[in-house]
Amino acid sequence: MSLRVAIVGSGPAGIYTAEALTKQAGEPVEIDVLDRLPTPYGLVRYGVAPDHTSIKSIAGYLRRVLELPAVRFLGGVELGSDVSVADLTAAYDAVVYCTGAMVDRHLGIPGEDLPGSVAATDFVNWYCGHPDVPPDTFSLDGLADPDVAVIGVGNVAVDVVRVLAKAADELRSTDVPHEVLARLAKSQVKGIHMIGRRGPEHAKFTLKELRELGELTNCDVLVRPDEAGAGEIGGLPRQIRGNVEVLRSWSARAAAGRPRRLEVRFWLRPVEILGTSRVEGLRLERTRLADGRVVGTGEYETIRVGMVLRSVGYQSVALPGVPFDPATMTVPNAAGRVAEGQYVAGWLKRGPTGVIGTNKSDAAETVRTLLADLAARPGRPAPGPRLDEVLAARGVSPITYDDWLAIEGAEAALAASLGRGEHVKLVGRPAMLAACGRTPPAVPIT
Repeated sequence: MSLRVAIVGSGPAGIYTAEALTKQAGEPVEIDVLDRLPTPYGLVRYGVAPDHTSIKSIAGYLRRVLELPAVRFLGGVELGSDVSVADLTAAYDAVVYCTGAMVDRHLGIPGEDLPGSVAATDFVNWYCGHPDVPPDTFSLDGLADPDVAVIGVGNVAVDVVRVLAKAADELRSTDVPHEVLARLAKSQVKGIHMIGRRGPEHAKFTLKELRELGELTNCDVLVRPDEAGAGEIGGLPRQIRGNVEVLRSWSARAAAGRPRRLEVRFWLRPVEILGTSRVEGLRLERTRLADGRVVGTGEYETIRVGMVLRSVGYQSVALPGVPFDPATMTVPNAAGRVAEGQYVAGWLKRGPTGVIGTNKSDAAETVRTLLADLAARPGRPAPGPRLDEVLAARGVSPITYDDWLAIEGAEAALAASLGRGEHVKLVGRPAMLAACGRTPPAVPIT
């Protein structure tokens, strides 16, 4: 009898968990990887910036895992609406939750709910073609002011800034949906303000990401000398020292008159988003460190902006029927164990820390726990009816891996027809379902 395991979530954490199971299990194993979306790869497909092709190539590695004989992909199956925890625990020996961290943290300041104040994740999902974010969600040609503020100094903020700063033609060879590319081409954004509460030595972006900003040809990148830091940096870790050195070099730059301008700001925290019916400005307070904590100095400035994008961290959301700690925004666990037969891996397990590759060792730990638990339960009862029977009885027809290949093929054909790179993402579930012969297209795919 094969070991049957369900994995909820087909991003890196979920697929690395499937891989670890195939390698560590000392018996035959059947693994179903479920996802509410019709497509696999999670953050690799819908979170990595389209111009970061080297990182997106991780999908090739994940693909090889999904193509293992022991692994099935079941897309378009959502926990809580199509299946329940009880359904899964009845059909499998073990269930592993790997749904990641899907929403942004809030700033918690007045004006945050004004139109034009949005989560960076929504903007990222938009330019990455996420099915939950229609292509008409963002317009960059009708802002109250042509400047945009990006709150945060991590890699996601840098990605957002880079997409805002580039000319649309620079993204033409990427997989950005064609409808989104057309809207980026109409962008009237002139100024971008990337704002951090602390100093350059506390920024979370990597040196590689930071240097890419300095290579922008469509945008002047500027740092104020009084915010670049003047202290000794020799004792800082290499990565942080490199960041500070780059930022200090930019503080000596003069604007070259490029179409767009990026100001990288430090020691400022947003205290209010201004506007009546939409975002019109951002009020900032100068900060300093006191006993390691950021405190306000009582010195304020206001900048005019037509949009505010917050990028101050991700957080997970609770899954129906799964324990959840709202304080840590994670599923409580011990080395991945949640309850008998239930486990967790990835950001949902540990919080949004580390890089994509960190999920590999994290998944391996969870699988070790899972297999040890099963080994301690000799003569475990056979699982109940397979999930296929449960879904069929409810009229749910999962997207298979072959269906996903058909979607991918349609995206390659679309790119060829448009003269745009290797793939152009289809927009929305109807177009994806049509590509794999599920329903007639709601709109022409091309």
